[in-house]
Amino acid sequence: MVLYEYPFNESIRTMLRLEHLFDRLGQLMARTTPVDHHYALATIFEIMDVASRADLKSDLLKDLERHKTQLASYRGNPSISEAALDAVVGRIDHAFAGLNQVQGKAGHALTANEWLMSIRSRISIPGGTCEFDLPAYYAWQQHDAEKRQADLTQWTATLMPLAEALQVLLSLLRDSGVPHMVAASGGQYQQSLAPGRSYQLLRLQIDPALQLVPEISGHRLMVLIRLMRQDTDGRLKPTSADASFELTLCA
Repeated sequence: MVLYEYPFNESIRTMLRLEHLFDRLGQLMARTTPVDHHYALATIFEIMDVASRADLKSDLLKDLERHKTQLASYRGNPSISEAALDAVVGRIDHAFAGLNQVQGKAGHALTANEWLMSIRSRISIPGGTCEFDLPAYYAWQQHDAEKRQADLTQWTATLMPLAEALQVLLSLLRDSGVPHMVAASGGQYQQSLAPGRSYQLLRLQIDPALQLVPEISGHRLMVLIRLMRQDTDGRLKPTSADASFELTLCA
């Protein structure tokens, strides 16, 4: 099944973008070639750009605190496992403490590293990090993979509390939804959302054998999904085929 996610607000959109970047960073750092570590550095700079919102850290801390308060209300409920509840609250506490200790915005400590900032200023220029432009960076790329990985681990250390907080919050959000199968008649599916309930994330899983791509739009009152099919040039065109997929609304 192919999973698509659609955020209903800007906060979740930012969180999903950061999660995507942290996932890419983890994959690139685990590899050993200089070109992979070049793009790992580029990803670090992208994370710093996306996380530059002044209120991001405070918003995440508020969300963690809100979830902890909500979970505390389940104490003493006979249908709730106290051990499982303690484990989730422990994850929230750990993520809160780690993020709360970070000074400034994500990656702020890296801005004091002039060498890294010289790379950041040129990495978006096509070919801007050639050896004649940044000879010190070229020399770093010739180091053993273990040395480069150790440097990357050190540089990303201040970003990890943000990654942990995102992982905890998005996990809690995704677990809040109940998946169910729906049918798209004539390639379209529309659903009114319950008034008074604020959904934050839509998750859609569809069989890749159908070769269909969902085009999702929505707001607090309604969700509209159109199923598209790629033509030979890769362009998406609406299809009138009936199809079913798994839909989850997360609040």
